[in-house]
Amino acid sequence: MASPAVTQTARPLDGLRFTTSGPPALTGPVAEHLRALGAVPADPGPAQGGDTGTARVTVADAAFGDAAGRASGTGPPARATAVIAWQSPLPPASATPDVTDEATAQAATGIMAVHGRRDGLPRGLAVDYATAATAVLTTQGLLAALLARARGCEGAAAQPHTYVDRAGLLVVSQYLAASGADEGEAAELAPGGPPFTAADGTLFELETLDPGAWAGFWRALEAPSDAVRAGWRPFQFRYATACAPFPEALHATTRAHGWQRIRDAAAVSGAEVCRLRSLAERAAEQDGAAPWTLAPYGPGGRARPKAPPSAPGPLAGMTVLEAGRRVQAPLAAHLLGLLGAEVIRIEPPGGDPLRGMPPACAGISARWLALNRGKRAVEIDIKSPADRLRLAGLAAGADVFLHNWAPGKAAELGLDSDDLARANPGLVYAYTGGWGTGRIADPPMGTDFMVQARTGVGEAARPEGEVPAPSLMTLLDVLGGLLGTEAVLAGLLLRERTGRGVRVDSSLLGAADLLTAPALRRLRRGEHGRRPAGFRTPLRAADGWIAPADADARAVAAVVGGAQGFAELSTEDALRALRARGLAATAVTTDLADLHHDPRFAGSISRDAHGAPAVPDPWSFV
Repeated sequence: MASPAVTQTARPLDGLRFTTSGPPALTGPVAEHLRALGAVPADPGPAQGGDTGTARVTVADAAFGDAAGRASGTGPPARATAVIAWQSPLPPASATPDVTDEATAQAATGIMAVHGRRDGLPRGLAVDYATAATAVLTTQGLLAALLARARGCEGAAAQPHTYVDRAGLLVVSQYLAASGADEGEAAELAPGGPPFTAADGTLFELETLDPGAWAGFWRALEAPSDAVRAGWRPFQFRYATACAPFPEALHATTRAHGWQRIRDAAAVSGAEVCRLRSLAERAAEQDGAAPWTLAPYGPGGRARPKAPPSAPGPLAGMTVLEAGRRVQAPLAAHLLGLLGAEVIRIEPPGGDPLRGMPPACAGISARWLALNRGKRAVEIDIKSPADRLRLAGLAAGADVFLHNWAPGKAAELGLDSDDLARANPGLVYAYTGGWGTGRIADPPMGTDFMVQARTGVGEAARPEGEVPAPSLMTLLDVLGGLLGTEAVLAGLLLRERTGRGVRVDSSLLGAADLLTAPALRRLRRGEHGRRPAGFRTPLRAADGWIAPADADARAVAAVVGGAQGFAELSTEDALRALRARGLAATAVTTDLADLHHDPRFAGSISRDAHGAPAVPDPWSFV
């Protein structure tokens, strides 16, 4: 948050109030974000609506124009309404909507398929991942609409509409893009993966980006050399494929050694290991911090004025400079581009090497396109003093500078927020990192699976009775990217209200806390943190899988009478039988390539200029 020297508006929604109506499962998570951003509920009365239907969230304050720091004091009042639904509008001829809750959203959009690759069959996430993503996207839409209104943009009164099924498609967009590429995966899609188990039963994650450190770790444990060689490729590509079919000899090796010996092997080799922490351990240390921090800086005064935008989108006329790697920062910038900003991507000399990561569409990585299509690239060697000056010059003309370099790297390069603020005191400087600052003692490497392991996500993601395991779907990289976009939009709106530049920091740790918050609340109430055994387990049909809605799961289980489900019925017949009893369920997508022709998403998945599958924008402004 802002330093004590910031005396008035410290959060972008300070002084604003919000109202909600509709399903609490949709409005509740959004309300939490709005509170963290400074808004307060206008009426803390009882929640309205059932579990299905459309939700509305309105943020408003008639005095916003006077409080916004506008020179004339006559700016428009702040008001934005978001509409949220489980399923995006279907063609008139379509049947009853299939996506009615978190379970059916995970099933329809392919989340269950990707999360289940490690096990070779679809699995539901025991955390409300699609709903959490939707809450962040809805908050983004509200912030973008408020920002557009404050800037006097045309169409600023447009309402953001968000849909849980579109959020689900967005979070699997990289995997969907790969499924429609011109070539196959570079690594095998087969069951298998971490965590590993030590001789004393300790479950742990292993991380390294260096093949030498990988080999050194296993040599220290005397693993068979052929297994070490065969294991590197699936380990290296597990972020892309959501599975890692290691040779069994590697698992056997760790089971033969105690946890201390394994830690010693990691220390000697340069690899890192992290014991899977429980939800109870995370609850004991959780500090309740927001998933991002906002810190205004600079001498004050109005930010650099912007000409009224002529292009569509609430961020039209704004420029985002992105120096991002992998998923988190590129996704955050991608969403800012979808909102109308011009995104300039900083790449090393020769271009981003991940452009060539297989599988490809028209010679460009399908996964890379899912995160970076539409951006303008500028090649800069950050090791060169002259090129660092070029980058600082670009930042001087930008609204946002966004990066996810290693901790301390920006300061080492002279490109931290203090450095760039001298050239552009109105800059929103955004860092999307792994652990935040000072929130975790002695944290391991800040990568998705290590953060999942350290924060109890591996336990929360699976129900009772199952061995905890971080999902090999990049849950936190994606959710962290969404939070990065939210933080930038919050910073831009705060800049509009204060006239000062803002530093915003978001992290994978913040994403983990967001995802595990319901489980931690259950623990604090004295309940089980994990979901009960069998939670969100799909049922077999003769030609596929069925996923019942959470509220109907017990009734569906009573109908089918066991785990075999509808083994003698087709999926279509099984769904028909359940709907005849008034029970909600949907077919589980098991091959993401099928989504192109799925009537639940009729016409919504397109192809970009390279032929790569492209999901619809996560919001509509209407």
